[in-house]
Amino acid sequence: MKAVLLHAYGDAEALRVEEVLKPQPGADEVLIRIEAASVNYADIVRRRGDPYPLRTPLPAILGSEAAGVVDAVGEGVTTLHPGDRVFAFFGGDGLGGYAEYALAGVDNVIKLDPRLDFDVASTLVVAGVTAFQMLKDAGRLKPGESVFIPGGAGGVGNYAIQLAKILGAGCVIAGASTPERRQQALARGADHAIDSTTDDWPREVKRLTGGRGADVVLDMVGGAFFDQALAALAPFGRLVVYGTASRKPSSFIAQRLMPMNQAVIGYYVSHWFKARPDQAQKAFDTVAGFVIEQRLHVEVAGRLPLEGATEAHRIMEARQATGKYVLKPSLTAP
Repeated sequence: MKAVLLHAYGDAEALRVEEVLKPQPGADEVLIRIEAASVNYADIVRRRGDPYPLRTPLPAILGSEAAGVVDAVGEGVTTLHPGDRVFAFFGGDGLGGYAEYALAGVDNVIKLDPRLDFDVASTLVVAGVTAFQMLKDAGRLKPGESVFIPGGAGGVGNYAIQLAKILGAGCVIAGASTPERRQQALARGADHAIDSTTDDWPREVKRLTGGRGADVVLDMVGGAFFDQALAALAPFGRLVVYGTASRKPSSFIAQRLMPMNQAVIGYYVSHWFKARPDQAQKAFDTVAGFVIEQRLHVEVAGRLPLEGATEAHRIMEARQATGKYVLKPSLTAP
């Protein structure tokens, strides 16, 4: 079968499409014929060898989530059968999706509603469930509260803007780096879109919230952005940290939270599926339900063959993505 291999950490050109042996399912495993594999920023972090909660042993096939059809099942699997349409989250090590076939543990495979297409379904966890749980479970967003969402034109940001509105947020402020990306965030339902690359963006958040700051602030950047995010936080606000796109560590003095009774919460989707699978499954079902009901729009910005993994990584790394990119093994490279 064809797969995208990473033999050494590096830039996007380090990704190579190669022929490898088709895997066979072991006990409690499912072999899936991949129809669509979501490309996520976490894949870029792993490709570069940046600090990450899970190791990326080489050689590696990247890809933490995909949708497709069950090809074969291993011993002990009774709930899934060949031909089933499924979503797979490669939660154990977050690897394997950039391929024609991939193995997943049966506990990380979810049957798909027939109304969900594969391309959209492949994006539902790392972007969709992440956005939903950061707002509802980690950030404890209440109706009428305000929220600041960085990367408003990206995959997680796109989901988060819409989900914040669905959850009843009173004021949704998106951050984006260019006028075009800010316009897209507004088109997705943000009440305001600001340039979050400037040093004074927290002042703008406070102005837009009557001087209070945002009740929930998301941080995917780290480094100096963390201090800015804390400065934009309202009294009793919750700052949810879910990434380090800046590749720089954050400095954190816990006592800074005390005067305003604020909280900093870390979020990592893989551990939710491992430690609280019922709650994570409920989040998946909720997000999928919003898509089926057409309350939530998933923008697939590009559908590429496996050979397009390098292109997708380049676009996302340059922060030019305006939606989700998916790899489709059935497509032929030009």
